[in-house]
Amino acid sequence: MQVDNRFLDDLARMASGAAGALSGVRGEVEARMKQQFERILAEMDIVPREEFEAVKAMAGKARIEQEALEKRVAALESALAGRAPAEKQAPAEKQAPAAKQAPAAAKAAKRKRPGKSAG
Repeated sequence: MQVDNRFLDDLARMASGAAGALSGVRGEVEARMKQQFERILAEMDIVPREEFEAVKAMAGKARIEQEALEKRVAALESALAGRAPAEKQAPAEKQAPAAKQAPAAAKAAKRKRPGKSAG
């Protein structure tokens, strides 16, 4: 019985040693694969997740601001379109008083003597 016991003990030691060696190899393989992936990703110039999320948030904010500005421009254009007919009539009315003031300004210029200053 002792022979069987010794054989099983040796077999158990060998199995645990192999399991330890395999876990070490597994860790080493994982580390090398991770290094390779990081090298490949670095060569591909891929953006880190944090930067991507930051740019995504900025783009969302810019879109919201753009939509708000589009609404504001549309409101201003509609308000301007509503005022346009009234403004077309207003310049004609403003020109008439200016035309009346022109002869008065010409008379005032004639009264001034050339070469003399008012000051």
